[in-house]
Amino acid sequence: MATTKNQDELTLLLPLINQLTSIEHRESVLLELSKKREIFSDLAPILWHSVGTISALLQEIVSIYGSLSPPTLTAHASNRVCNALALLQCVASHQETRSLFLNAHIPLYLYPFLNTQSKNRPFEYLRLTSLGVIGALVKMDDSEVINFLLQTEIIPLALRIMESGTELSKTVATFIVQKIVLDELGLNYICATAERFYAVSTVLSNMVQNLVTHPSVRLLKHIVRCYLRLSDNMRAREALRQCLPDALQDNTFAVALKDDATVTKWLSSLLFNISQEGVGQGGGGQGGPVLTHDLS
Repeated sequence: MATTKNQDELTLLLPLINQLTSIEHRESVLLELSKKREIFSDLAPILWHSVGTISALLQEIVSIYGSLSPPTLTAHASNRVCNALALLQCVASHQETRSLFLNAHIPLYLYPFLNTQSKNRPFEYLRLTSLGVIGALVKMDDSEVINFLLQTEIIPLALRIMESGTELSKTVATFIVQKIVLDELGLNYICATAERFYAVSTVLSNMVQNLVTHPSVRLLKHIVRCYLRLSDNMRAREALRQCLPDALQDNTFAVALKDDATVTKWLSSLLFNISQEGVGQGGGGQGGPVLTHDLS
């Protein structure tokens, strides 16, 4: 039965994928494949191993670079490239193709999209879809992914979106930072220097202050999880005693979190962690200088 199903998939897929290399048919095929990507279990490896297919998807991406600055991207062009990005997300999340995707450095092709700042809808859709590709990578809990991303500019790019994006883009960007810091490599990287730690903690703090007036439990969940993970590092914990927002310590979000036992537990664990006495407290009493001394 499984073999029959696979044969049926191939019968439907191969003619479509073969048309991706045709300029004339590519736009309609991108739309059709992006809509049906969830039902084709072998779409990712077939995309990767078909001659010219990945090159065609990358052509779609680089073809709109000229529309990024000055910002002239149209909704039609944005939708088209996002369909190509949706197919790349399949490749990024598939176990068989994920390492190949990384080794080809394909995520770097998306960074110009993450670096845009226009608030226009086509740009926001482009950023959100690009974040989705990176989110699919980090969701796999694979240290190879984290190691790759830490060698790129993903953290500053994500932090910028966390500060200025829409709520949905902020949520996905914060999720990416959360998954990075949950990995031991990511936690050690962020806590290796005071500059990195405060870059992350300052953005998180600003987001918390914004949530006081514009609540979002979904976004708060990822922020609290980031803080909790940072508190696993002793030197970061020392700094958090000084820079953790008051709103996370004074029941400001108690009503918002009353129905979310998980986040409430995370917040309690965070507050417990930073209340514990740790090493390195004799170095001046202020979180910033102590962290700078310890981590430099």
